[in-house]
Amino acid sequence: MDFGDTLTTGMGDFFDIETENIPNELPMMAVRDVVVFNYMIIPLFVGRAASVAAINEAMLKDKLILLVTQKDSSIDEPGSGDVYQVGMVSMIMRTLKLPDGRLKVLVQALCKAQIDEIVKEEPHFVAKITTIIDEEKKSISVKEEALMRTVRENTEKILSLKGIMSSDLMVILNNIEEPGRLADLVVSNLRLKTPESQKVLETFDPVARLSIVAEFLRKELEVSTVQAKIESDAKEEMGRNQREYYLREQMQALKKELGDIDDRSEEIDELRAKLKKMRMPKSVRKEGMKQLKRYEMMHPDASEASIVRTYLDWIIEVPWLRGSKDKLDLIHAKEVLDADHYGLEKIKERILEYLAVRKLNKNPKGPILCFVGPPGVGKTSLGQSIARAIGRKFHRISLGGMHDEAEIRGHRRTYIGAMPGRIIQGLKTVGANNPVFMMDEIDKVGSDYRGDPSSALLEVLDPEQNFAFSDHYLNMPYDLSKVMFIVTANMTDTIPSPLLDRMEVIRLSGYTLEEKMVIAKRYLMPRQIKENGIKGSHLKMSDKILEQIITHYTRESGLRNLEREIGKVCRKIARRVAEGGKGPYKISDRTIISYLGPPKVLPEMETDSIDQPGLATGLAWTEVGGEILFIEVSILKGKGKITLTGQLGDVMKESAQAALSFCRTKLEELELPDTYFEEIDIHVHVPAGAIPKDGPSAGVTMATALYSALSGKQVRKDIAMTGEITLRGRVLPIGGLKEKALAALRAKITTIFIPEENKKDLIEIPEDIRKKLKFVPVKNVDQILGLAFKK
Repeated sequence: MDFGDTLTTGMGDFFDIETENIPNELPMMAVRDVVVFNYMIIPLFVGRAASVAAINEAMLKDKLILLVTQKDSSIDEPGSGDVYQVGMVSMIMRTLKLPDGRLKVLVQALCKAQIDEIVKEEPHFVAKITTIIDEEKKSISVKEEALMRTVRENTEKILSLKGIMSSDLMVILNNIEEPGRLADLVVSNLRLKTPESQKVLETFDPVARLSIVAEFLRKELEVSTVQAKIESDAKEEMGRNQREYYLREQMQALKKELGDIDDRSEEIDELRAKLKKMRMPKSVRKEGMKQLKRYEMMHPDASEASIVRTYLDWIIEVPWLRGSKDKLDLIHAKEVLDADHYGLEKIKERILEYLAVRKLNKNPKGPILCFVGPPGVGKTSLGQSIARAIGRKFHRISLGGMHDEAEIRGHRRTYIGAMPGRIIQGLKTVGANNPVFMMDEIDKVGSDYRGDPSSALLEVLDPEQNFAFSDHYLNMPYDLSKVMFIVTANMTDTIPSPLLDRMEVIRLSGYTLEEKMVIAKRYLMPRQIKENGIKGSHLKMSDKILEQIITHYTRESGLRNLEREIGKVCRKIARRVAEGGKGPYKISDRTIISYLGPPKVLPEMETDSIDQPGLATGLAWTEVGGEILFIEVSILKGKGKITLTGQLGDVMKESAQAALSFCRTKLEELELPDTYFEEIDIHVHVPAGAIPKDGPSAGVTMATALYSALSGKQVRKDIAMTGEITLRGRVLPIGGLKEKALAALRAKITTIFIPEENKKDLIEIPEDIRKKLKFVPVKNVDQILGLAFKK
């Protein structure tokens, strides 16, 4: 049996039937969630087969039925032990059959009855009963009158507090003079639990029953009083903001009815579902739920609501525990690296070592590599190839010119427009917590009053700290230990020592002529042909012409200018094809000038200028690679003055002074008089004059050029030298040997004098370069002077 949402009870025109006429056996029907009291008129919806059968039998006889309440309303087919033993004999007033097969029945309660025995259970219950009639009191005692007045007054107070006071109901209450009947009417309108209502029903003494109802009324009055006080206090404390909130809510509701806005609860439910679904640490999920509750309590137009909403979006979208799966196939990784880059064996070997460790150890710390080399040698593209080889996502940021520490750590949420730092932004962009993360130009990071980004990078690039990186915006630790950081720089001199100490430095010195030839044919030419919209059949270029472009039109460690020159050739051919030409267009010695103009560099002619005493070739290291350096010394009549030109730095000036002091110790060997240096002026010049120069490695070259000018001997054209000099002529070690060797190779040098202590660095130089260059380690300048001059 099912009930509707409302139960209608009340007083009406009762059927008058003598209790003596009630049979001692009646059909019985169990009801759910309601206890029927005397004088109630109540509609019931009957659906169970046993209940319908009981109704039908009652309608065939005297329309009387026993209504008893189920102990457990969840039982669909109750037995005799599942109902209370005291119920109500009721008269069926009307029945109506509904379209769904159920019956709608209106019944009137007549009197209580106690079950003595269940006579029959199928197809419905039939019970043997004993009716229970309240004794009629001839007079009411003072105590009983006081109890009845208390019940009436408390009932009136409760109805008044709830705002449902009815004059008709109070008239009915005041007209009832019987304690039992008053108790039944009041309790039938209280919202009591089923066991409590059944307790009242089973209390047969009218006065005792009224006392129980009075106690229930007292408790209800206390609750209603406190509830009314809370509502009153809340209304008094509601200020202007609260009133505006309610007004806005009403406006929102009106707009919603008009179809102008969506339900905000859908947005909050969606955020809550995402917080539960996304993989994240428990502490992060807890903070997200806390912020979501704050957001739920805020008005959408509040200024802080948008801040909290943005913060929730970041918490959800940052990949806390979501990463890509590594490809641990070392053979495949090597194939990818070889396909994308020619040479660079040391770097490829390091990446394969990392993959091998990753294969054996499932949770290694991410390496922090620093690629140092001149522009155009492929540092950034190498990072992309590494990501592709190991199956990770790739993200790149540029640190060049960065001054604000908040770019790394993020802004605190108290600031307008606050957002996380570029580390967290990058991880959100790639959607993984283990990408290959490249930071370009770390040697060009600045610092000012806004902070020092390089100090903030100490935490990011330290494997012992970055497992709990703290971003000011998120204000929660983030694990960066799975990220593979790769930073690039042109030089390490400007990188702070504590930061440099945290990185594994790998140097990319540049490419030889042969390497440039291979790279140009494999990568640069196909890329430029594709970018300029022509076909490979439109262009014919021999290896000899390609070599001529490399040697006569570029002079660099990297490949950028070479790619520009190839692109220039492709663009001119593209124009001809667009004008109707069919090609192929062959680039020859005669036509190359029409494509690229006259040669920009003549390396074979550079050392030809070493054709008189006082000239020597040195080697220098710059942030764009190695360079050859010419030292010119002129001896003039004068008074012992030395002039240094060519924008020399303090270190080079001191090297010139040291070289001069060394040469003054050679007067006897040079067969010069003791007063010779007091009668001459010495001018040392290092072209080109517009380029600033500094460093100690030109000391031996200055000493050799000065000795050449003093002795009148000419230095060989095919040699170059590098090394720092002391007053005693010792040659001290230098850096950048590989870059200097490449510069010498480009200038057609065949022999290089290097410090003895740099002999160990020859292993870093590729074997093909060592075959083309003769490296002569020396401990003293005298060894150079014995080999450097023409015979």
